[in-house]
Amino acid sequence: MTDAATKLREYAGTFEAALPAYLPGGSLPVEQAMRYAMEAGGKRIRPALVLAFCELFGGDVEKAMPLAAAIEMVHCYSLIHDDLPCMDDDDFRRGKSSCHKQFGEAFALLAGDALLTQAFWVANNVDGAVTILAQLAGIYGMIEGQQLDLLWENKIVYLSDLIFMNQKKTGALFCAACRLGCLAAGFHNHDDHDPERDAAEEYTGALSVLLQLTDDILDVTGNQETLGKTTGKDQASGKSTWVSLLGLESAQAEAQYYAEQARKAIAPYAGEGHFLYELPEWLVSRRH
Repeated sequence: MTDAATKLREYAGTFEAALPAYLPGGSLPVEQAMRYAMEAGGKRIRPALVLAFCELFGGDVEKAMPLAAAIEMVHCYSLIHDDLPCMDDDDFRRGKSSCHKQFGEAFALLAGDALLTQAFWVANNVDGAVTILAQLAGIYGMIEGQQLDLLWENKIVYLSDLIFMNQKKTGALFCAACRLGCLAAGFHNHDDHDPERDAAEEYTGALSVLLQLTDDILDVTGNQETLGKTTGKDQASGKSTWVSLLGLESAQAEAQYYAEQARKAIAPYAGEGHFLYELPEWLVSRRH
C-alpha cells in the first residue's frame, strides 16, 4: 500500500531535483524572484499529478517533467500575483516572506509574468501542451476563478457558486495537470468519450473542491506557523467559504464526501493503495 504523504514527497523530490534546468540562472532581480517563488517548497500537488497520471497510463516520467515544471510555474505565478497588495495583500507564503515583500512589488509582478511566459516556453516541445495550458490557465479557467473570488468579496454566495469558483480557481490547473500527464503518456487524440480521460477529469474536479474545502477549514483551525501563511484572512476580507456557509462540522463532512467522489472516479484505474487513490484522504487529514 502506498502512503500518499511518502509518495508525494518522492514526487516532490524528483521534481525539485529536475527544476533548476527549467529556470533562469542569472542574478538579475526578476531571475532571483522567479527562483525564490519556485524553490520555496510547497506540497507540489500539481506536478505530482502530472507525473502520477503519466505513470498510471504507462508513460515515461522523464518526458513528463517539462510539463510538471510548466504547471508549477503557472501555479507559482498565480501565487505571486495573488499575494500582491492589489489582490489578497499577504506578507507570507510557504513560511517565508511573499515575493513582493522580498523583492518589491514591481519585480514580483514581473517575476509572475516571466514565470507564466516561461511555462509556455518549457511546455512548447510537447505537442498539444500549450493549448491545454492556455485554455485552463486563462480567462475561462483559473483567471475566471480568481476574478469571481474578487467579485464575490463581501457578498453572500450560494454553495453552487462557491463550487463553481473552486473548480475554476483550483480545478482548472488540476484538470490541466491530469491532461498534461495523460498527454505525456501518449494520449494525443482524446475521443469525446474517452473513459480514461473522463475518469481523470472527474477525479481532479472532486480533488480541487476537496483542496479548497480543506484550505477553508485550515484557515479557521490552523495557525500561521504550521500553514506558512496568514490565517483568518478569508473572514477578514468578507469572503464566503465552505465554513462560513455551512459551519465547520458540515464543511468537514463535505470534505469526506468529495474525497469519496474522487476515489470512486479513479478506482477503475488506480485502486486502493495507489497514490491517486490515497491522496484524497491525505488531503482530508492534512494539517498544512
